[in-house]
Amino acid sequence: MKKVVFLFVLFAFSLGFSQNEKLFDEATELYNNGKYTEAIANYEKILDSGQHSAELYFNMGNCYYKLNSIGPSIYYYEKALLLKPNDDEILNNLGYAQNMRLDAIEQMPQTELSRIYNKILFLFTCNQWAYLAIALVLLFVATYLAYYFIRQANRKRMAFITSLFSLGFGLICILIAYLQLQQNQRDNPAIVFSKEVSVSSEPNKTSEQVFTLHEGTKVNIEDSLDGWEKIRIADGQTGWLPTENIKALKDF
Repeated sequence: MKKVVFLFVLFAFSLGFSQNEKLFDEATELYNNGKYTEAIANYEKILDSGQHSAELYFNMGNCYYKLNSIGPSIYYYEKALLLKPNDDEILNNLGYAQNMRLDAIEQMPQTELSRIYNKILFLFTCNQWAYLAIALVLLFVATYLAYYFIRQANRKRMAFITSLFSLGFGLICILIAYLQLQQNQRDNPAIVFSKEVSVSSEPNKTSEQVFTLHEGTKVNIEDSLDGWEKIRIADGQTGWLPTENIKALKDF
């Protein structure tokens, strides 16, 4: 009975994957024919099935960009970037979309050391750093066993040195994966979807308005309270705005 259930689940998964692949191909053809809204509908069907990928989000970003929908285009480019950090094509198209925003917010200055640290930290995703660590640990085990069984002095020395480097770099990868995980847990980015929204000093409609944001601006959610979100923008300013005006990026 368990075997029958397993085969049924496997068949259903294969069927779903095949249907999504067909939907993706149809969406690509619709995009090439300038039917961007229809292409988006196909991509959304794939998302509704529970599957997502950097390529899917990237294509959705392209569709919304062609429709001049700045907020959604930036939103999906940013989601693609979460799955494929430092991808040149995603970064390039995201840059084009960001140039269409009304808000020009200057980033808080970073030291050169901080920039290097962040570049290394997000060179790969957390999972990719973990997989690399596993591969290096396996290499350590293999080279250590080789050191144990090899008799020639030169090869024995080479195996020992390789095993030490593998173990060292494996531990570094584990540390980087942990640090990135901690950073990701602290970060809760979102994109403004409203054409214009006033940011208040407190989570209510009667408080002072401290600044205004426009569609496509990226913020970081720091707290939530009764339908309001406390956000921080790139220059360090903070404030509160109603939840419906923004859409969180890490919703998958």
